[in-house]
Amino acid sequence: MPRLLRLHPLFAAVLVLGLCLSLAACGFRPLYGEKQTEGETSVTDDLSEIIVYPIEDRTGQQMHNMLRDKINPAGQPDQPSYGLRVDLKERIKSLGIRRDATATRANLTMTATYSLTDLRTKKVLFKDKSFSTNSYDILDDQFATYVSENNARERALNALSDEMRRRLAVYFEANKI
Repeated sequence: MPRLLRLHPLFAAVLVLGLCLSLAACGFRPLYGEKQTEGETSVTDDLSEIIVYPIEDRTGQQMHNMLRDKINPAGQPDQPSYGLRVDLKERIKSLGIRRDATATRANLTMTATYSLTDLRTKKVLFKDKSFSTNSYDILDDQFATYVSENNARERALNALSDEMRRRLAVYFEANKI
């Protein structure tokens, strides 16, 4: 091992302590942390002011429930400040074609287009689009394929709802309202 890579344990400890102290001084704040000053709202407080509007069909209902659980786990607000509209699109593309022209694998791509509106001013504050692609096997047993496809759909919805919550949190942190 080269001599430069072998550090004295005391020197290594001082180096690590120095790195930790420099991070503390950089202004880093956890995204979902508590408010720092009086009168300031935390991102979690801002997210709890969002009402998630119903999304059509069964997949939309599942997405709606996931978003409600992640954005405001204490329940939707009685008097919300913001409204979240989501439009879901699903596409399935067959892959892995056999010689007899049947598919053995598929990609399920779920796309969510969403917008956050200030309910007082009716102004759209934030618009974005997220997508998630998940693969599943197409089997000879139709029920097994059905279960596999639904599992891919659920994974896609979960990934989308996580991404949407994260992007909304970043929006609120960047635009302290």
